[in-house]
Formats: sequence, structure tokens, C-alpha cells
Amino acid sequence: MSNYSMNSYFKNMTVIGQPLKRSEQQDAFYAENIQAIRKIEEELAEAIKAAQAAGKPDEKVNAGGELTALQRLYELVDEGTWCPLNSLYNPEGNDHGSTGIIKGLGRINGKWALIIASDNKKLAGAWIPGQADNLLRASDTAKRLRIPLVYVLNCSGVKLDVQEKVYPNRRGGGTPFYRNSELNQMGVPVIVGIYGTNPAGGGYHSISPTILIAHKDANMAVGGAGILGGMNPKGYIDEEGANQIADATMNVKKVTPPGAVGVHFAETGFFREVYVEEEGVIEGIKKYVDMLPSYDLEFFRVDDPKNPVFDVNDMYSIIPANPKKTYNIYDVMSRLFDGSEFMEYKKGYGPEMVTGLAKIGGLLVGVVANAQGFLMNYPEYKEKAIGIGGKLYRQGLIKMNEFVTLCSRDKLPIVWLQDTTGIDVGDDAERAELLGLGQSLIYSIQNSDLPQLEITLRRGTAAAHYVLGGPQGNDTNVFSLGTATTEINVMNSETAAVAMYSRRLAKDKKAGKDLQPTIDKMNDLIQRYADMSSPKACAVLGLVDEVVNMNMLRHYILAFAESCYQNPQAICPFHQMLLPRTIRDFDNVFKK
Repeated sequence: MSNYSMNSYFKNMTVIGQPLKRSEQQDAFYAENIQAIRKIEEELAEAIKAAQAAGKPDEKVNAGGELTALQRLYELVDEGTWCPLNSLYNPEGNDHGSTGIIKGLGRINGKWALIIASDNKKLAGAWIPGQADNLLRASDTAKRLRIPLVYVLNCSGVKLDVQEKVYPNRRGGGTPFYRNSELNQMGVPVIVGIYGTNPAGGGYHSISPTILIAHKDANMAVGGAGILGGMNPKGYIDEEGANQIADATMNVKKVTPPGAVGVHFAETGFFREVYVEEEGVIEGIKKYVDMLPSYDLEFFRVDDPKNPVFDVNDMYSIIPANPKKTYNIYDVMSRLFDGSEFMEYKKGYGPEMVTGLAKIGGLLVGVVANAQGFLMNYPEYKEKAIGIGGKLYRQGLIKMNEFVTLCSRDKLPIVWLQDTTGIDVGDDAERAELLGLGQSLIYSIQNSDLPQLEITLRRGTAAAHYVLGGPQGNDTNVFSLGTATTEINVMNSETAAVAMYSRRLAKDKKAGKDLQPTIDKMNDLIQRYADMSSPKACAVLGLVDEVVNMNMLRHYILAFAESCYQNPQAICPFHQMLLPRTIRDFDNVFKK
């Protein structure tokens, strides 16, 4: 048994959660719920498989002497550590169902990195609509976690017929090059392994990282060999011009493209190393990742890593696919964290929110989660109130502000488990300062300067979605995850339909008009809300960075926590932490 700091606080925390309840009726519910969730998971898996298969067949790529992007990734990443991100992200509706890259979090020789691979099955890895924003999401994650950003690059430049959606703008094709410079200036290295022809924007993709490793057939250049000159531009193509182009193309001899290894290895020295074999580039990336600074995670452990007491597969039974049904959030947490242990902050105060410390892989993380179910005689600012779990009230907002601030002080990364129907409304809520307290929480999160992971277990609604550590917090949110039960929208679909059409219904009824046309519009809106709030829509539009199988959530939380502690920006010694002492003192006073 290893020795750790502050054992009286961090070892043998309170075990939470209960085994699954068993009865004939309960087992029937579990079976139906499992089937409903897994059906969606299987549909999403098929969509990812189709997106990855689109383009040139693997066999054809391999016959040309190349590995596919996925094959390169599998050679690079330590087995069992790959955590895909933005697999279905495709906000511009590209035909093949992706943005032309494959990315995720993975270990390289034991060190976590954010990895991007150009999908060379699709237009030789060309820049296509939505790709630049996906690249920026990757650099944001690397920046927040302070882990290396690794490119497995094979980028043929901009797809020219959609240049206006790729090249310009504040988050366009040039922005990732600025972001790579920012990472370098922060001491976060960007390592690139270069394959194939990389002209123009692909060339800057190649040159902007810290270390450049090339395959023997790779090149990078300001422009490609395929740009023909000698024509007199007219602003249009006529038959004479078409013949010129055809003749020039037929007569052109195969030449080495500009910026090949003969120039950028032998002369400029931009390429640090060149490898004859595809796999050699992968080994070169691994070699340079080995050189990077990282802590032994044992330095930060407070306990031996251990599995939860309860089976993570129970999540399929615990979290109802029907959003109107409730569940016990402690049962969920007990399937995600080490030993099913939890040290709760201010239990009983702000009961709609659960806050406290948990361990994952023996590493400390802060946890914030929505409770579910009815809350009797709460909130305190309403007479004879019955609160609803999932909503945010005054005490819960104050508690979260305090907790985030203490996590910031103690340098503890935060995991948000979100299932919210929004913030309480009405004059009582305004008098209780919920609007100000919600913005105060945003201020606290932004001020924390902490890496934070947000998981939308089911509902992400209205302002509560971004108040609860959502992806809108670009400087803190590392990435956001969804599940097969995720639904993200401004409000419930029926509520939205009533908000939009209630006056029209009243006006038509008063005028004696047929209500059916308006009813049809309301139902169309309800269906559109359902479609655009679904797990797949959330993944495609980027409302979450990945929809993850229920039994893989712990895998992602572990990857997040280990990445946070790999090379942190700041450290609070365990014996100088305030949060665990605050928890113990509050419990001692509150229980009396």
C-alpha cells in the first residue's frame, strides 16, 4: 500500500449509491430502458462508421503505399486510451458526414495528447467547411489541459469551390496557425508528422508547429505544382482558354512538387527528420513526445486507483430515457468514481445541487451535479414551495459559486454532471437575485482558470446549460460530452410552441377562425425541436464534442483527470488545501 498525503481526508471517503433495486416491474423497466438507450448508441455508432468509411476505400489508399488516417492513429496511440472527439461534427453539412479530420484524446507512450489526423480518404485531407472550427476546438483543449497538440498531417489545401466557407473569417482556415503560435508561446508544443502534398494552407499547417517530421514523399509549399501559369486572365473561361488549359495539362511533365524533402530537409532544415517508411514518421512523433515534460501521476495521487463498487453498466438502468422520470444522482456518481466514494460540500444546503470531491484513478476532482426529484419546502424564498430537481435556485447558485472558487484556490479540476431544466423564474426568483447569481457563477468559472469537463447526462436547458460549466466557457471548458439521452434546447418543445403561438391561437379563436393551421405549425415546431435537440443533432452541430456510450463516461473522465495532472500550470500542496477542511468543519457544525 502506497503512502499518500492527508489520508484522514482523502482515503475512505463516504461510499455513496445503492445497488439496483430488483423486482419484476423494476426489471421490466430496466430492460426497456437499456434497449431504448442502446438503440440510439448503435445508430450513432453506425453514423460514425459511415462517416469514416466515406471517400476512397481503405484498400485503394493502402495500394498507393499509404496508411489511412485511422490506421496511422492506431499505430500512434497507446492501446485502450483513444477517446474520440467530434466524430460527427459537421455543421456545414458536408456530403461525407465529417469535417475531413479525425481527432481525439489519446496517450502516446504514456503521455496524453490531443491528436488530429487529416482524413486522407477524403480529397487528400483538404480543408473543407467546418474543419477550421474543429481544429480550433482541438487547440482549445490542448491549451486548457497544457498537453501536446499532435498533427498527423496530410492536407492538400483548400477545396477551392467552397473557399468562402473555409479560407477567410475570424475562425477560418488561417486562425489555427495563430493558435499554434499561441500554444508555442505558452510552452505547449505542437508536433506534426507530415505525409503527402501540403500546399498553400496545407503548407502553413505544416510549418506552424514546433517540430516537423516528414515522410520521404511529403512536401510543404506556399503553392502547389498544379497551379498553371502563362495565361492571360480574362475573368472568365472561353473555348480558347479551355484549349490552352487542356494542352498545358496534357503536356506537363511529372515533376517533384515544390517544397519536397530535398529542399526542406537538406536545405532549409525545416524538417527535423525524414523517414522512408510511413511507420517511421509515427515513431518519430513518439520520440519527440517522449522528450516532453510531464509529472509522474503518483506525484498527485491521494489514494490507490480503484474501480467503483458498483458496475458502470448500471448507468443504462439508472438514467431513464424518459426525461420526465427521475433518478438518484448519487447512484450515477457511484458508478463513475473510484470506490464509489464522495466527500460532499454543504450537503443539505442548496439541495438541488450536489457538490464535492471525488477520485478518479486516485486523482482528486471537484464534482458538480444536478439532483433530481421533488424538494419539499424549498426554495426558501417562496411560501409552501415544492422545488424541482434540475432547476437552479438561490442556495444552489451560492453553493456552486463558493465551491468553484474553492476548487480554483486548491487547483482542482472540475467535472460537471448536468441534467437541468433551467433557472427558476418569476418575481420571487428576481427578488432572490437569481439573475445576478447566475452571472456570478459564470464569473466564478471564468475566474477559476481551471480545466473543466461538462457532461450533459440528459437535459441542457436555457441559461442553466452554460451556467453549469457548459461549452460556452471557452477558456475553461476542455470539452463537453453527451449521451444517448442528451437533449439541449432553450426550453421544452411544447413550451416553445406555446410561447410562439399562444397569442395567435387566442386571436384566431376570438375571430372564430379555424385553429388547425396554427396547431399544425405548433406541432411542426415541436417536431423540429425534437430533431434539432437530439443526441445526433447535438453531435453534428457541435453542441457537444462527442456523444459517449453510458459505460464509457468513466473512461473519458479518467482521461480528462490524468491530462489535467500531466503538466499543470499551478499546484496547491495537499496539506495547504482549504476545501476538504471546509467540508469537514461544515459537517461538524451542520450535524450538531
